[in-house]
Amino acid sequence: MKTTFFYNISFLFLCICFHAVAQTEGFIQNKNARIYYRVYGKGNPLLIINGGPGLNSDGFVGLAKDLSAGNQTIIYDQRGTGKSTVSPVDSSTITMKLMTDDMEVLRKHLGIDQWSILGHSFGGMLASYYASLYPEHVRFMILSSSGGIDLGLQSYAGHLIDEKLTNQENDSLKYWNDRIAGGDTSYFARYRRGMAMAPAYVYNKNNIPIIAERLTQGSAAVNGLVWQDLNKIKFNCAPKLKNYNKPVLIIQGKQDIVRLQTAEYAHTVLKNSKIVIVDHCAHYGWLDNPQDYFKEVNHFLLSGLKT
Repeated sequence: MKTTFFYNISFLFLCICFHAVAQTEGFIQNKNARIYYRVYGKGNPLLIINGGPGLNSDGFVGLAKDLSAGNQTIIYDQRGTGKSTVSPVDSSTITMKLMTDDMEVLRKHLGIDQWSILGHSFGGMLASYYASLYPEHVRFMILSSSGGIDLGLQSYAGHLIDEKLTNQENDSLKYWNDRIAGGDTSYFARYRRGMAMAPAYVYNKNNIPIIAERLTQGSAAVNGLVWQDLNKIKFNCAPKLKNYNKPVLIIQGKQDIVRLQTAEYAHTVLKNSKIVIVDHCAHYGWLDNPQDYFKEVNHFLLSGLKT
């Protein structure tokens, strides 16, 4: 896969940063990886898988707290991100299979037989892969602005950001991308690039600085290795998920950077799925339109779908 592809979408699946104190936090060990996790609330367990790849779970603390009113919500840093470490960081340690293994070790550590999983953006791809491997341990699945159940996203990924930005924003993004590629990795350069790119991800432009700050973070190395593995394994969950009968909510913004065709294809494969398109909303339902987003998610978690 071309380097420019990684560069253009390396932070496609970013997340929004909030701060809070977890009720429980700790580490699990999976061979040479040490995985950091946090738990909030009580009730039915819900694993929230953040976007990226290459970003930590800090941006999902707010979502975890909001959903912890009626659930035990769990977030974790994917291997090689945030407080989670792995050595070495290379193609032998950063794979989709090992990332799902981390989730399984965490599930067993917490003593959970079945949990629901909410995967956002790239996290939706990881959630789909996990469900294809361990369906017996999944109660409900929520695909939130998911990158898809296969690599169909790549057919239009190169245009994802460009088509959502103005000419001026695209010119600014190109300028700062060139500066960074030329060796300027300062915080200022990364933040200015983030300010140019962030408008593609939000409907409410007041949130641009939040996302711009988030875009200064993350591991480009982990990001590239994950995409390398996705292509190596020819990522495609459809063959296994066509027999998956658990309830699935597919939810994304009407103005999302991820095209509706990605959600619609997942819906055709997942027999017991429902699509919800949230208006006045781009990539972050809980940020752009929290009222509608939480209404749908909470109702789904409370009742599920009828088979």
